Amino acid sequence: MNPSDLDLARKAANGERDAFQPLLERHYDMLYRLAYRFFGSVAEAEDVTHEICLGLASRIGGFQGRSQFTTWLYRVAINACRDHARRESNARKFAGASAAFAEMQAADWQDTENKVAWLHEAIATLDPAMKETVLLVVAEDLSHRQAAEILGIAETTVSWRMHEARKRLKAMVESANE
Repeated sequence: MNPSDLDLARKAANGERDAFQPLLERHYDMLYRLAYRFFGSVAEAEDVTHEICLGLASRIGGFQGRSQFTTWLYRVAINACRDHARRESNARKFAGASAAFAEMQAADWQDTENKVAWLHEAIATLDPAMKETVLLVVAEDLSHRQAAEILGIAETTVSWRMHEARKRLKAMVESANE
């Protein structure tokens, strides 16, 4: 029988190296997927996931078991993505994203890849709090309750953010189709 995340996390927090590796192996794909969806870049996703994994050894002691391990880990990952984004020069990225966004608006809407790329760029234009909420609810398929717990906000705030994000994205689509 495989030990639970809680058991592995507690053992890893107590310095048992044999518990830390399986925990990372179980959740590495989720960490990478979230980072990739946050940044839309393989290189940045790899960098952030690597940062998370390296830092997790020292952070694991902060897991107190009051929530599910995955909830705690999502919170660590979101914070790592935020920190990485702050450290990067957003001016360079914004200029590139703006150009790509403009190109995507003019692109052939029949091409699925263009639609997905446009959607990624459109989500990237949302304010960071709304973007994080959309990534957790839509891309990670978490409930509003789970996203609220991860982000440390009220469930109603998640619902409001999702409503606003849908309105903004709908307006962008309508504007692009004009």
